[in-house]
Amino acid sequence: MTTIRRWMAEWRLPALRAAVPAIPQWFPKATVINSSRETAMAFPHLQQPSFLLASLKADAINKPFAQRCQDLVKVIEDFPAKELHAIFPWLVENIFGSLDGVLIGWNLRCLQGRVNPVEYGIAMEFLDPGGPMMKLVYKLQAEDYKFDFPVSYLPGPVKASIQERVLPDSPLYHNKVQFPTTGGLGLNLALNPFEYYIFFFALSLITQKPLPVSIHVRTSDCAYFILVDRYLSWFLPTEGSVPPPLSSSPGGPSPSPAPRTPAMPFASYGLHHISLLKRHISHQTSVNADPASHEIWRSETLLQVFVEMWLHHYSLEMYQKMQSPHAKESFAPTEEHVLVVRLLLKHLHAFANSLKPEQTSPSAHSHATSPLEEFKRAAVPRFVQQKLYVFLQHCFGHWPLDASFRAVLEMWLSYLQPWRYAPEKQAQSSDSQPRCVAEKWAPFVQENLLMYTKLFVGFLNRALRTDLVSPKNALMVFRVAKVFAQPNLAEMIQKGEHLFLEPELVIPHRQHRLFTAPTVTGSFLSPWPPAVTDASFKVKSHVYSLEGQDCKYTPMFGPEVRTLVLRLAQLITQAKQTAKSISDQCVESPANRSFLSWSWLGFCPTDANGYYPANDLDEMGQDSIRKTDEYLEKALEYLRQIFRLSEAQLAQLTFALGTTQDENGKKQLPDCIVGEDGLILTPLGRYQIINGLRRFEIEYQGDSELQPIRSYEIASLVRALFRLSSAINHRFAGQMTALCSRDDFLGSFCRYHLTEPALADRHLLSPVGRRQATSQARGPRLSLRFLGSYRTLLSLLSVFFVASLFCIGPLPCSLLLVLGYLLYAMAMTLLTERGKLHQL
Repeated sequence: MTTIRRWMAEWRLPALRAAVPAIPQWFPKATVINSSRETAMAFPHLQQPSFLLASLKADAINKPFAQRCQDLVKVIEDFPAKELHAIFPWLVENIFGSLDGVLIGWNLRCLQGRVNPVEYGIAMEFLDPGGPMMKLVYKLQAEDYKFDFPVSYLPGPVKASIQERVLPDSPLYHNKVQFPTTGGLGLNLALNPFEYYIFFFALSLITQKPLPVSIHVRTSDCAYFILVDRYLSWFLPTEGSVPPPLSSSPGGPSPSPAPRTPAMPFASYGLHHISLLKRHISHQTSVNADPASHEIWRSETLLQVFVEMWLHHYSLEMYQKMQSPHAKESFAPTEEHVLVVRLLLKHLHAFANSLKPEQTSPSAHSHATSPLEEFKRAAVPRFVQQKLYVFLQHCFGHWPLDASFRAVLEMWLSYLQPWRYAPEKQAQSSDSQPRCVAEKWAPFVQENLLMYTKLFVGFLNRALRTDLVSPKNALMVFRVAKVFAQPNLAEMIQKGEHLFLEPELVIPHRQHRLFTAPTVTGSFLSPWPPAVTDASFKVKSHVYSLEGQDCKYTPMFGPEVRTLVLRLAQLITQAKQTAKSISDQCVESPANRSFLSWSWLGFCPTDANGYYPANDLDEMGQDSIRKTDEYLEKALEYLRQIFRLSEAQLAQLTFALGTTQDENGKKQLPDCIVGEDGLILTPLGRYQIINGLRRFEIEYQGDSELQPIRSYEIASLVRALFRLSSAINHRFAGQMTALCSRDDFLGSFCRYHLTEPALADRHLLSPVGRRQATSQARGPRLSLRFLGSYRTLLSLLSVFFVASLFCIGPLPCSLLLVLGYLLYAMAMTLLTERGKLHQL
């Protein structure tokens, strides 16, 4: 605020010198007025809110950003709530953008301190939890103003529920639904200023269009991400209590909003039809005289809005019916969205674990506790768990199989490790050995069993479909294996599974829903239900509430998942071999990466069916290959520890893969079985070919004149030479046959140039080729295709260029080339004939 006050002091002086009350220019000059009363006396015709709004809209177009913020600070200080009420919706939209994504507002998602330090500093001070914008919110809150928020922009399940006249589970929406009057356009929520502001702030992450690929913004450095962190630290403090709202009037802090009472029948999930007239809003706390409980609703509202807007895009009911979100739920989260959710989860763990030891004891529940303490206990299980689980299930099943899944993975792993964000973590030693998970975290593991087990199976299924040779994919497997290999964690998960699978004694059917969302008639400030001491009952309630009563649970340490783990271990071993094979190829042929490679010019043998591995190792070099091998090696060791795999099992996997390859698999065929028509690839063989572990040595077996045009040949010239040679062969076929039939040197010379090796002499791999070989005998013919090669043409140009240096003209040079070739051909003819005589 010091920066804004300094600018206000510098800006106020010139404003005092010219006070012309023209309508378009009135606002900057009216800033010399120090109170709303003086404003009314000086300019009585300007008291209508429309003039203030019109002036601010004009300033938004004509004035620079810093000047606009200075003006807004003065307006918030000087004008009464009655006039500020008219500009508030426009101002919120001007900052966060429109709900349809057309207007981007201040574009907080791209605003970074290192790129735009001045604008960044002004925006952060203005939107700070203790800044001018929040002061405006509290100023309007004190007058109990309400603002309409269209239901059509709420998350899909919530919007569908309200449109069907069914009340959503979350008390956030209770007593707020406003139905349109005759001729109205749609449903709206009647929100108080704080709710309206937080709704827009949270939804701006979702409604704004994704950033262009050309714009590289680090999410953790942008203004929006920093503001989320500030709001969480302010309203969900890990130390002390929530700061009271800024006093905007002599009356002190703004009161809690009054309840609304719409009169339209709804039905709630799992409950009978009930009128909203019988309900109160979730933060109605007038029955509680505790000042802390009077203000705790802001913290509840912030968390409810963040969870609803960021996580509640897939319905639990549809997930339980189909085991995947419905096709109509087409919301696709972005990587930026996932990173912000991870920030929320990390702070919630720190917030929930900031209770003092005496506050977490079982006896603490029976004594009077502050609303903030109750809120800390309820934050994760009551608000987050259900929606986060369905959100993660959707991401695991629908996210692309690429490296961007790392954001989802880290969000999941952050939720699984609340001990990383507990206050006592600082007291632990920072050695290289993994820390043992304390037994105090066993209840959290058991009450979040599906987060550990079912999502782990989902990750296994993803990992089995990815290329583990990629360093980024190998890193993700390593990260998951490392987290689950923490000492004592696997034992906790296994104990939780035993508690769930043990026989059910006497547990009422309806109580399986105990840990679902709270009933709609209760407040989040109402006393937390009595602690259930039966650990088995807790685990069963957790699983049944998320998966339904008829779910089929697959144990993480059962035979089915163990089979998947062995398959993953097999793929890890294969990926290690592939990485080593690619590394050897990189060492042997480093020159293959040049743009004008010698093989492209034709000066070395060309492999038309050359192999190019389909992963990112070639681009990243030997260092990435080393990292891949290191990640996979450690991941394999962690999996062995988690599932107690023996060395003999891993050795058997290695043997089954055929690790004793000749030259790292270059001479060994892919895994095949022999069929009627030849070799048939097995699934393992297909994997070996796709990942470059092994390959067939393929060579062209057809007519050399009709083989595809190569990249080192000129297509048009090859076609012209083919037509010319075909015409010559057709015209002089008889003469060439007669010459090649002679037994003297001339016949041998013609056979050397006009015939090619018999097809039967080649090594035919295809059984079909063997049956057709007898019908493919060809007579003598002339082939001019070699003249269409870049190699030949470049060689000829080089010879002519060198000859010109010695003052030899093109014609003499051509004669010398012909004479030299004749001598070479005669020598080769003699050598060929002698070789045939030795074979006889």
